[in-house]
Amino acid sequence: MSISMYQSSVPVFIRMLNNLVGVLEKAAAHAEAKKIDPAVLINFRLYPDMFAFAKQIQVAVDAAKNGTARLAGVEPPEVENNEKTFPELIERVKKTIAYVETFKPEQIDGSEEREIVLKRGETSNTYLGQAFLLNRVIPNFYFHITTAYDILRHNGVELGKKDYIGR
Repeated sequence: MSISMYQSSVPVFIRMLNNLVGVLEKAAAHAEAKKIDPAVLINFRLYPDMFAFAKQIQVAVDAAKNGTARLAGVEPPEVENNEKTFPELIERVKKTIAYVETFKPEQIDGSEEREIVLKRGETSNTYLGQAFLLNRVIPNFYFHITTAYDILRHNGVELGKKDYIGR
C-alpha cells in the first residue's frame, strides 16, 4: 500500500496546525495568568540570529499554505507578516487551516513529478513535487513549529508532547 502526495501533506498540515492553535491558546492563557506582557513571548527568540516566536509561526503556516498551493499547481495567496498578538497569530493559523482544507486529493495526487520553481530575488531553485514536499516543505514546517514550541517551553509555558503531537 502506498501513501499519496495528498495524504502526505494536507492532513498532516491540518492536524499540526490545529495542534498549533491549541499551543497558541495555552501560551496566551499562560501570559495572562502569569501577568506576562504577551509581547515578551511573541518577540522572544532562542538566539539572536534566529527568528522571533511570531516569525516562527508565520513561516510554519506559510510552509503549509505555500507548499500545498504549489503542489496543486496554483499560486499561493500573499499574506502580510504583521501579527503582533496571540489572537492575531491564532487567526492566521485558522485562516491557513481553512485554505489548506480547500484542496482536494485530485489536485495534489500525481504532483510527484510536477516541476516547482521557487524564486527568491534573482535566484531560483527547481524541485520535483515529491522532493519539494519531503525534503523542503515538511522539514521546514516541522522545524518552525518545533522552534515555536521550544520558545514557549523555554519561557515556562506548560506544554507537553500531547500538545505538540495531538491526541
